[in-house]
Amino acid sequence: MSMFSAQDLQQIQSRGSQLATVEEQIQYFVQGFPFLQVLKAATVGDGIIRLSDEETDTYAQAYTEAMGDKKVVKFVPASGAASRMFQALYACMNADAETQARMTAETGFQSVGHFMNSIRNFAFYPELAAAFPEGDTPEAAISRQDYTLLLRLLLTDAGLGYGQLPKGLLTFHAYEDGTTRTPAEEHIVEGANYCAAPGGTVYLHLTVSPEHQEKFEALVSRVQTHYEAQLGIRLDISFSEQKPATDTIAVDGDNQPFRQDDGSLLFRPAGHGALIENLNDISADVIFVKNIDNVVPDRIKGETFRSKKALAGILLETQRQIFAWLEQLEGDTSAALLSEAETFIRETLCTQPPAGYETWGIEDRKAYVMRKLDRPLRVCGMVKNEGEPGGGPFWALNPDGTASLQIAESAQLDKNHPEQAAIAKNATHFNPVDLVCATRDRHGNAYHLPAYRDPQTGFIASKSKDGRELKAQELPGLWNGAMSDWNTLFVEVPIITFNPVKTVNDLLRAEHQG
Repeated sequence: MSMFSAQDLQQIQSRGSQLATVEEQIQYFVQGFPFLQVLKAATVGDGIIRLSDEETDTYAQAYTEAMGDKKVVKFVPASGAASRMFQALYACMNADAETQARMTAETGFQSVGHFMNSIRNFAFYPELAAAFPEGDTPEAAISRQDYTLLLRLLLTDAGLGYGQLPKGLLTFHAYEDGTTRTPAEEHIVEGANYCAAPGGTVYLHLTVSPEHQEKFEALVSRVQTHYEAQLGIRLDISFSEQKPATDTIAVDGDNQPFRQDDGSLLFRPAGHGALIENLNDISADVIFVKNIDNVVPDRIKGETFRSKKALAGILLETQRQIFAWLEQLEGDTSAALLSEAETFIRETLCTQPPAGYETWGIEDRKAYVMRKLDRPLRVCGMVKNEGEPGGGPFWALNPDGTASLQIAESAQLDKNHPEQAAIAKNATHFNPVDLVCATRDRHGNAYHLPAYRDPQTGFIASKSKDGRELKAQELPGLWNGAMSDWNTLFVEVPIITFNPVKTVNDLLRAEHQG
């Protein structure tokens, strides 16, 4: 007997979902997701390319010269709310006076005390000051220990409402001429440098939450003319929302569908992995993918520009080689040519064949080679791991028995398995979400990107709704399982190109100060 009623089936259909997909999701709740089996960490010379300064400039120049006849899009996941940035401040705002006094007395870099002592150094300070009643100031509130007022005016709708806004709309950086910029604006400035030929169009696509799209559109309306004139470009900025059909069903502790008070099924957004559907809708020759909060002021953008262009130059050169191999193999089945193509796949694309491959006949080997060449391509920047080992670049075993380069999050690795834990510990680099993608085949047709994901690399998390516990499921991460069957190259990039803002105090780092 089905666990779904006729009303449930109607709800599933109305969302654009498939019953088989929902049933598969429930089965994953029951059996769990397998850990990703990593074979070794990708390191420089063994899965990670390290460019010399001369090579970096050569690839960057090659990309610059090719830009004129390429459509380039900058794809920025921007739907995440900024609330996590302010967790400590929320705790302080809701605390009693004694706890507030203790929290504000702490002076560590990420402390509430450091936030209060550095209040004037935030780019959003003028906006915060303007939200105060006439005659009052943030400094005066801090002096009289009225922390609740200051934090209410920063975080809630009583003032700036920063706790409810997405990161892309917060004021991150201040400039000497008195202007300020949000991350969305910094991405516009970046795009003008490496996404369009001089005087050309900058295509910027942001994935946003439906409740925030109007605010993003209002920002674009306010600043578009200014940036087009200042940068000598034309802006084409588009938005999309995570598709409801990609939401996953929630279950209770017994792995039965979680039902809301009205008896309906509960579906939840399935994490950034669902954005592969949004990326699939982008029509371009080159697509840059970068997180919304990884931006810096103009004074240190130069290395980012250079690095991005070099990654794109490697992408286009590798794509050229792949297309050339496909064209040759289409009309030639000689063992010599096939052997050369196999070497290219192993050594350049870092994809090892399955066990027993050497016993295959020539036609089966050719079919394998053609299949491995004819896939979406991504070049991923990797930075040196200067902190604790975590998610990053690995050689991993794939469902088809091959081994290739994969980006793995910590949760995907079996830390209780001594060998797997040792491999994770030996990781030298981590993933800063710095991707350049080519999603068209040699005939100019778009690949159907969802066909290249690994559905067995999702996550299960414990959540609650209306005071009731539930289990939620996230789809494979956008740059993890959602791209697992892409051709992948890892390239070391400078650490200065990675400057995320995870907490509000990260904006006090030198890299984010004008």
